Amino acid sequence: MVQQLMGDGVGVFDLRDEAWVPVRFTDGTRARVGLRELFVRAHEISDLEVPVAPAAAGLLRVCAAIASRIGRPGGVPLADEDLADDARGWEQERGAHLSLGRFDQAMVDAYFDDPRWADRFGLFDSRRPFLQDPRLGAQCVDAKGQPNPSGVNKLVFGRPTGVNGAVLFGHFTDGDPVPVDAGEAAWHLIAQLYFGPSGQCTPRRITDHRTGSTDAGPLRKSVSYFPWAPDLFTTLVLCVPAPTGEGDPSADACPWEEDLPDPLGAPVPLSGPGRLLTGRARHSVLLVPDAEGRQVVDAYLTWATHAPPLEVRDPFTVRYRRKDGGWDDREADGSRALWRDLDALLLKDSAVDSLRPPALDRLPAGLLSVLRVRAYGFHQDGQQKDTVWFQATTPPVLEWQEEESPQRAGQVLRCHRAAEDIGARLELAALVAWKTATDLQAAEAERVKIDRRKPGPWAAAAVRAYWPAAERRFWETLDADDTTTAGEALFVAEALAALDRAIGPGARADLRVSRARNRARNMLQALAPVRATI
Repeated sequence: MVQQLMGDGVGVFDLRDEAWVPVRFTDGTRARVGLRELFVRAHEISDLEVPVAPAAAGLLRVCAAIASRIGRPGGVPLADEDLADDARGWEQERGAHLSLGRFDQAMVDAYFDDPRWADRFGLFDSRRPFLQDPRLGAQCVDAKGQPNPSGVNKLVFGRPTGVNGAVLFGHFTDGDPVPVDAGEAAWHLIAQLYFGPSGQCTPRRITDHRTGSTDAGPLRKSVSYFPWAPDLFTTLVLCVPAPTGEGDPSADACPWEEDLPDPLGAPVPLSGPGRLLTGRARHSVLLVPDAEGRQVVDAYLTWATHAPPLEVRDPFTVRYRRKDGGWDDREADGSRALWRDLDALLLKDSAVDSLRPPALDRLPAGLLSVLRVRAYGFHQDGQQKDTVWFQATTPPVLEWQEEESPQRAGQVLRCHRAAEDIGARLELAALVAWKTATDLQAAEAERVKIDRRKPGPWAAAAVRAYWPAAERRFWETLDADDTTTAGEALFVAEALAALDRAIGPGARADLRVSRARNRARNMLQALAPVRATI
């Protein structure tokens, strides 16, 4: 069935050697490379330029898993099972890898040409297409046994599907789908496996088991933080997760390194970097190419397993404490600037409010002065709504980590908390101002009851104006001697300015609005140790 769908003689589009990953080299030139060239020339690459942030977040995990398999001459791969219970030995081996400054080409070729999986990097291979399940062509069929694909629009993030889909990045319809280039389809394949939605999907029949629902991808709604070096080689080596000493390291495998999984079977324990980084997908995908094997014209997207996901700590996410005492990964928010997570990246536990990504622990001290943090996020809900994806990169701030510079890390924490506290008070003050300006009873009341279903326009406008200004003040405050007093005064001053900007000079001529404004300003000024004025 699958071979019929793909057609005889279709090229497999070998991801090892086809040019599909956009990169920028250290000399400023740009190109697309295959996986083999990406690793061989990783020391010459300064950045990944995949324009789909969720695909970049997934691709980095795939590449880190591959990096854990590529050894050095005279050494062993970082995923070697003999290092699983030897933390010191693992760090020494990582240091030896880094000291080489590049991946050895013979070692790269030995991995990609290993006869056990050399034929599994073809995007359109009929037997084992990369990160796909060829069984879907026979399992996703309608009541008459005919193929029941999901459509290429379902594959590509940003395209509408069905009759109510929003148009984000172009005009596409299910009745007239536009094919997507094979390389770009690979981006979206990876993004779907990590960030795909929960809920209804194309039904899949296995024996008499047929269902059309799936769980959300393992990174759905998340933001990932990667240690970011001046070259991709160093970045990938640093992204290899340190061993945890749990599970059976000999059972570690990436999807292309083992047989196809049983969708109805129990999940395999996440015992090493391969499974941890690439083996947690809840979706199953199969791409359908055109006759030349250069474009994707259709796709199947369905469930991969309904077994409960295994609890695991992702190496690249910040965790925060819920009100009930449990922990969740920080959700991506397209309106939240990266600097607002800086204390969570620098402190070991951010006073037990959040947990630093494990990938930012145990970094080589000699590299901290040049390491930045790259964030990739996808603002989504848990089901079908995708809002915006984003990427951002910090300056070289990891030398401020608590272990190396506890005073500076503490300054970051205090400044950030001051900014957050005043930002929250600004939102409340703007809500109170709107309520008291538009409700006579509220204006006379000592305590104002806020209905957040009717917030009015001032709160959102004030917050939008405050946070960019607060970021500028944040970096200024880090250089001040008295970070607590100076920072709070500056943040309050920006909050007052943002409040006035949101209300507008014309509205303030109204007596009720003027009184409401003064009440809100008093709420903000009460936070400052030194009275802030505008």
